[in-house]
Amino acid sequence: MKIKLIIALTFFALAGNAQEIGLQLYSVRNEVKQDLKGTLQSLRSMGIKELEGGDTYGMRIEDYMSMIQTMGFKMIGIGVDYDALTKDLTPVIEQAKKMGADNVICFWIGHKGDEFGMADVEEAAKRFNDAGKKFKDAGLDFCYHVHGYEFRSSSNGTLFDDLMNKTNPQFVNIELDVYWAKQGCADPVSIIKKYPSRIKMLHLKDRQHGTVCNNIGHADEETNVVLGKGDVNIAEIMKAAKKAGVKHYFIEDESSRVMKQLPESISYLKQSK
Repeated sequence: MKIKLIIALTFFALAGNAQEIGLQLYSVRNEVKQDLKGTLQSLRSMGIKELEGGDTYGMRIEDYMSMIQTMGFKMIGIGVDYDALTKDLTPVIEQAKKMGADNVICFWIGHKGDEFGMADVEEAAKRFNDAGKKFKDAGLDFCYHVHGYEFRSSSNGTLFDDLMNKTNPQFVNIELDVYWAKQGCADPVSIIKKYPSRIKMLHLKDRQHGTVCNNIGHADEETNVVLGKGDVNIAEIMKAAKKAGVKHYFIEDESSRVMKQLPESISYLKQSK
């Protein structure tokens, strides 16, 4: 099967239905402040069709959705704050439906400073299971996006392993940010192979050679490099993801060079099909 990814046209052979390579809109957080419409038009001209986001940049949600749909974009997923998971989820569900998104993603587990341990995992698992069921009942899928601190050692392997064991796969799955897994001193390929049915989405992001890993969930954004030029091993990740049947793929580039690097990353993916 093929994944359409264009600069002119881009397809990946992936298992299952054809899947676009999309973009996490945090990548262009600075550019949209200067020119929202122009930035989105530039992304579309690169061939990007699928988006992950949730912000409407001060616009009415109806107006924002009209604009991006007219451009040819589809919103695949929106974010939800960790603390919001313990509250009424109706506003999040309504937002997802208004934006046409089938996925809700939590991007961070709240914890004190750089401390993160089993108590945080247990609390997160409870919140994720409860919220995930509510999202599922509303016809939405829920994922947690890893940030690196989950790969600290535990008696069962890592705290990520504990999180997987304590969450219900019917309601909770994973968006694996391959950069943050690498930055957390873990191997993204091994994670995909260990949990093939749990990894539903990927953030494709590469890391500058020589960057020292840590497990605190923080790193220099300028270590984000063009896909295929770093040490994350994007080629092997894509092979493992294809075999696992990963459903959604989003490029994320947090560097100040994103608009220069993005076409190069797309070109790399196209050539690697």
